[in-house]
Amino acid sequence: MAKVLIATGDAGEAFEVLYMYYRLKEEGHEPHIGAVHKKALRLVLHDFEPGLETYVEHPGYRFEADVAFADVDPADYDALVITGGRAPEYIRLNPAMREIVRHFFTNDKPVGAICHAAQVLIAAGVVRDRHVAAYEAMAPDVEAAGGHFEDRELVEDGNLVSSRVWPDIWAFSRGVIQMLERVAPVVK
Repeated sequence: MAKVLIATGDAGEAFEVLYMYYRLKEEGHEPHIGAVHKKALRLVLHDFEPGLETYVEHPGYRFEADVAFADVDPADYDALVITGGRAPEYIRLNPAMREIVRHFFTNDKPVGAICHAAQVLIAAGVVRDRHVAAYEAMAPDVEAAGGHFEDRELVEDGNLVSSRVWPDIWAFSRGVIQMLERVAPVVK
């Protein structure tokens, strides 16, 4: 069983947060929701509307954060999952969040990143020479940070698995769970 920190915040993509939270529980892992503050988060729903060139946002579910980033000891966690939505543009500013990310990369522990989560990886300085999938608008940011943007549903690069957007959640969750099976198998 792995203890997994799911990093998000207000305006986090509800489908990515909830799918990963319950999928990890279903597999026997212990997910914890981490955010800048321990509070009820307001998640959002993003969708792609015909004729629009980018996504639209709708209010989503409220979901409790279990722990504030400042109170996280990353050594207590086996894996990190960073979800997308608009939360990454805010949580990347948090020094504790950047240190958490660096801990996972320094210690070669599993990291999953989907959609705009690449913003957090870039802010933590861990993208250089890595292959990363993300929301297509993130391509210039990934490349400017020295990474290699890939437009695929799942990209695996060492301890990092990444995906583009919520329609890829099936591939992303499979990639995260397979990575966890290698480092923290669940005894059933």
